[in-house]
Amino acid sequence: MAGDTLSDKPPLTEVESHGIERIPDADRTATPFDLFRLAFGGANTFSTCVLGAFPILFGLSFWQGLAATLLGVLAGALILCPMALFGPINGTNNAVSSSAHLGVHGRVVGSFLSLLTAVAFFSLAVWSSGDALIGGAHRLFGLERSTFSFAVAYALFACLVLVVCVYGFRFMLFVNKVAVTSATALFLVGIVAFAGDFDPSYAGAFTTDTTLFWPSFIGSALIVLANPVSFGAFLGDWSRYIPAHAPRRRVMGAAFLSQVATLVPFLFGLATASIIATKAPAYVDPAAPDFVGGLLAIAPQWFFLPMCLLALIGGMSTGTTALYGTGLDFSSVFPRLSRVQATVFIGVLSIVFIFLGRFGFDLVKSISTFATMIITCTTPWMVVMMLGLFTRRGWYDPEALQVFNRRQRGGRYWFAHGWNWRGMTAWWVAAVVGVLFTNIPGQFVGPLGDLAGGVDISLPLSIAVAAVLFLSLLFAFPEPRAVYGPDGPRLVPVADVAVPAITS
Repeated sequence: MAGDTLSDKPPLTEVESHGIERIPDADRTATPFDLFRLAFGGANTFSTCVLGAFPILFGLSFWQGLAATLLGVLAGALILCPMALFGPINGTNNAVSSSAHLGVHGRVVGSFLSLLTAVAFFSLAVWSSGDALIGGAHRLFGLERSTFSFAVAYALFACLVLVVCVYGFRFMLFVNKVAVTSATALFLVGIVAFAGDFDPSYAGAFTTDTTLFWPSFIGSALIVLANPVSFGAFLGDWSRYIPAHAPRRRVMGAAFLSQVATLVPFLFGLATASIIATKAPAYVDPAAPDFVGGLLAIAPQWFFLPMCLLALIGGMSTGTTALYGTGLDFSSVFPRLSRVQATVFIGVLSIVFIFLGRFGFDLVKSISTFATMIITCTTPWMVVMMLGLFTRRGWYDPEALQVFNRRQRGGRYWFAHGWNWRGMTAWWVAAVVGVLFTNIPGQFVGPLGDLAGGVDISLPLSIAVAAVLFLSLLFAFPEPRAVYGPDGPRLVPVADVAVPAITS
């Protein structure tokens, strides 16, 4: 996984012209290492630190929180990594690739899910980074922590991110190249800053023999897991620039290791949250948590400037990876809009959402619930995609994938009037089951969330339902032989039925 992009790549200041059409082979000059930098850079930020603090907010000890964090990151990385393969295979984003399994029209599900995910994590990045920047500037230079100063910080982040996303993939890759190295270095500086106050024996609010331990442990692991899984809809946005002949194990390895590397910000958040809980417990009160405020309260003065730099760099890298994919997906749903037009439109709407959420409503405190609910609905979609990839032996028809974008009809993936009800049924049933069994302590409990003794089993249950139901439907109602490649299907039967020709 070494190397860089090829020497014939276009300049950074050239606005990317490619949308969701298949990237020409000559332009696919990225490497698996580029994918690693984009996926890691997008999560190597303050917003990930905030998610890393949740085990402490839920009452776990440091060691219990560490176990929950490791479980969430590794499980999420394993779920995520196969989603990186669709981009190199098809040369387009994952929402378009989902046409093969949800149908020409059913692919809008992926676009809608990625839109919600991007807005949620983009907002979390801007809010957390803006708060850290203003808080650090207040302690360093006496800058007033007013509504106006926060608004300026949020607007600065959002507009800078929008400019980078308009320029496109190459500029975004450059930003994340810088972010990966510099943010990691600043986190290491932070370890030095807080090492003297860190005590791994922090005991938390309860021990393992209380009834609240397992609900809190599983809930913490699921919030951590939400971070890697949130990239599932977006990996194709970046990996579509990787040549189709790139070894698949290296592409999957890049996606997996990018999430393992996020243990740096996750553990920084976990460790500093345990310090805050000891020295400034009011900041980790589950009723009104303020991780950034607590971090500022316990940080030595010399760390304020590095923290401001970390907030700026992290906000840029997370924001670009989220907003770029959102604009790209929106242009795929409304092909009359170019990638640039769609990016500007969604960027403006996202900025409005950020300001309303911060100053008009109490959305900031509920963002973790919002993110978890999105992941509960997104993961079954990913399961359908991955099982489809397996049963199809990784074979797809690039022209048939573009039918929706070209406003055409028919083709291998038309199924029933543009909907593959097998994949659609498996997705929505599993998503509904997941929501019903969701149990986030102190935030959201679904109608069936208490059936497992208060333990949140929503994600494993939705994964199992999606897998079993989708495979069962493929056996009971075989797909047309035409959707499989020359080697035929793997594991499942086929139906010898005619496929409508592609027509305008």
